[in-house]
Amino acid sequence: MSSNSTAVESSEVELVHSRHHARTDGEHDGEGNSIEFSLPPVDRGKEAWFFLAGAFMIEALVWGFPFSFGVFQSYYSSHPLFAGNNSIAVIGTTASGIMYLIAPVVFTFLSQFPAQRRKSTVIGLALCVISFIAASFANTVAQLVATQGVMYALGGSLLYAPVIVWLDEWFVQRKGLAYGVMWAGTGTSGLLLPLIINAGLQAYDFRTVHRASAVAMMVLSAPLLYYVQPRLPVPAASTTRSLDYKFLKSTTFWVLQASNIVEGLGFFLPPLYLPSYAVTALRLSPQTSSLLLSLLNAASVPGQIFHGALCDRVHITTVIVVSAVGTALSVFLTWGLGGTLPWLIVFSLLYGFFAGGFTSIYGGMGKEMRRQYPSTEQGLVFGIMAAGRGVGNVVAGPMSEVLLKSWDASGKGAYGSKFGGLVVVTGVTAAVSGAGWIARRL
Repeated sequence: MSSNSTAVESSEVELVHSRHHARTDGEHDGEGNSIEFSLPPVDRGKEAWFFLAGAFMIEALVWGFPFSFGVFQSYYSSHPLFAGNNSIAVIGTTASGIMYLIAPVVFTFLSQFPAQRRKSTVIGLALCVISFIAASFANTVAQLVATQGVMYALGGSLLYAPVIVWLDEWFVQRKGLAYGVMWAGTGTSGLLLPLIINAGLQAYDFRTVHRASAVAMMVLSAPLLYYVQPRLPVPAASTTRSLDYKFLKSTTFWVLQASNIVEGLGFFLPPLYLPSYAVTALRLSPQTSSLLLSLLNAASVPGQIFHGALCDRVHITTVIVVSAVGTALSVFLTWGLGGTLPWLIVFSLLYGFFAGGFTSIYGGMGKEMRRQYPSTEQGLVFGIMAAGRGVGNVVAGPMSEVLLKSWDASGKGAYGSKFGGLVVVTGVTAAVSGAGWIARRL
């Protein structure tokens, strides 16, 4: 860690710790003296760790379903109501893509109107539950896009965004680690959900699974809202804040954003198509294909924590190049050349670790912008970065359909199947995303 980075972190700690004792206007004791409230400490204490545990679970629930959509996609592709429809992949990319794309709008609103953050979590949870129920009555792909895609994305955004904003209040020196732990929730749920969803789809049908998901979302999320709360006093409802957008002038920001967008173009292809590749190209069972997706998501748990902790120690471009090189090698060598189950297992573990850990660097991106512009809102940086990844997420669906139809299936392993184009695009975009490391040195 550089001396400049250390100095900035120390100033951040001093700034946040100086707010531990906050006075509130209008509250006094019997002698007319204002009452002083002691706030819980940052980076430590049971309140901070309870918050992080709750954030981990919210992350797992909100993002776990979109990241497990590959199981639904395989099921929908053979269901009489939806078979033959080329837009099935759009359902999953719409859910995660909209959550990414509208992030700047949601984070800007919540940053300017802090009093609305708690309401946002409640409304978001309600929309998620309603989306599952509505999806259970769908009879067309368009209806699934509207419910399992659009409606779920709106609810997930409103439920999830306040958690990101509040995490910035609870963690300063351990911010990268905290982001890594929270985002590991996606990998954890991604380990379990594909297996659970596949078992439900095999035993019942998608309608029952969606209704069970609605119940699970309500039962598991509602109690967590008690622990996932702000550390700092909530301003009056009429209070608004002006935001500092100076960081958008930074060349560093746009280099990082470019890496983020390029990485997002290929990142979502393996989670979407790995189950289908396993079933159609290798003739593996649906249970085995779901297990591969679970392994990929499970490997992202240590990957998120590793990359997040690394952001606290080295420059952000170094973390990006570690993720980029590891991801590209895993794609080209273990998925591209490997045409057997053992190689797919290795690919799932390596890709999950290196590619799955990429989002943990958003905390490091925010820290780098705050180093250059101290008044930068962490949540705003996160929102704009998320929108950049959302561009790749939305493009991934239609692009993948074109690649599947146009690829000349010749060669070894996955290169010799119709999925070969997906392998090439995923590997190339991962490699190019690491170019920020070179740009920094130039």
